[in-house]
Amino acid sequence: VNPTCGDEITLRVKYDGETIADVSYEGQGCSISQASASVLNELLVGKELAEAQKIQAAFLELMQSKGQLEPDDAMEEILEDAVAFAGVSKYPARVKCALLSWMAWKDATAKALSEGKTA
Repeated sequence: VNPTCGDEITLRVKYDGETIADVSYEGQGCSISQASASVLNELLVGKELAEAQKIQAAFLELMQSKGQLEPDDAMEEILEDAVAFAGVSKYPARVKCALLSWMAWKDATAKALSEGKTA
């Protein structure tokens, strides 16, 4: 839940060993939070956990840049369509919207790891 604007998301992650087999989500909120969840799904399904964590770290770096980070070719290769959120980083209240699903994925992954649900 994003207390700033009321966005809500429930995210479920299914692993097949170290590979993200599926990410499903449901929620309500602004277009930024919903689009970000959709991009997360597109980027992470089928990826190994280590690669997904690299993608999440790059997205977090972009969102925390306050508009000062111009995505280069290397970042665009990692983030693909998620680079479209670069402009959001200029608006602190909206950064939380963009990060909501990514933080939910990070939490779900930590929980799955602690419960031994990945190889």
